Amino acid sequence: MLALAIAGCAGYPEARGFTHEKEVIATLGQPTRVWHNDDGSRTLEYATQPNGSRGWMYTVAADGRVTHQHDALSDANLARVEKGMSVEQVQRLLGQHRSIQRFALSGEEVWDWTIAGDYSRYEVTRFNVHFINGKVVRTSRSVEYPRDGVMFNFGIGHGHGSGAFWGLGWGWPWRPHAW
Repeated sequence: MLALAIAGCAGYPEARGFTHEKEVIATLGQPTRVWHNDDGSRTLEYATQPNGSRGWMYTVAADGRVTHQHDALSDANLARVEKGMSVEQVQRLLGQHRSIQRFALSGEEVWDWTIAGDYSRYEVTRFNVHFINGKVVRTSRSVEYPRDGVMFNFGIGHGHGSGAFWGLGWGWPWRPHAW
């Protein structure tokens, strides 16, 4: 039961064809953020960060009709991030970020989003946007491997690190489990 409650914190159900703003809010609750667009429409943002890998956006016309809906963290949408975009433009495009890392010597800020990965279910994939002076300079992806436990799906490495080198894999430094 606890697992179901925790899993619910990571995201919203798969998108379905909503037709009206009232239907979206009745199903998903209040949005994380509302963006006001130049044409008078609004975009309702439903972020799932830091643990989810999707971010649903619903564009609503002035009369409440849903005119567009999409996953802000889809590969097609991630590809729309361009060099020179501002922080606000990226937030409007991708939604709420997971975290920010600041690098004082380079003057760089790296914002990241958890996205759906191409690897095993034990790894977490992140999409990173690198900013200098509030403008995008590049994007990258990173993969976070598990520190301990199952790797390569055959159950080695519990408390001893993972990979080819016993005790020196992703579990370094070795530490015993508190069983």
